[in-house]
Amino acid sequence: MNAITPAQLNDWLQQNTGSSTPVVLDVREPWELQTASVTPDGFELVAMPMRSVPERFAELDRDQPIACLCHHGARSAQVLQFLEGQGFTRVVNIHGGIHAWSQERDPGVPVY
Repeated sequence: MNAITPAQLNDWLQQNTGSSTPVVLDVREPWELQTASVTPDGFELVAMPMRSVPERFAELDRDQPIACLCHHGARSAQVLQFLEGQGFTRVVNIHGGIHAWSQERDPGVPVY
């Protein structure tokens, strides 16, 4: 399984710039997004709660690089495995989730 930390996101974005804008796929619940969210910077932010991914994954472009994000990294790792099983090949997990994002990338993102 491919994984990056929030601190490695800029390098990943640079490696994946091309014909399509990379996506950060936030698979947390709506209440979590209201509590803490990331600001798109060099990527498109797509909110798709984990439970809705099996019915909504067709909304995603298989050729687009996707970095999955959740609270600590467990749900996003499951979504990564699911997407890989559906033929997505450019998917990574953001290890540590939004909690690590707050510590490594943007301290303005609340920890919960």
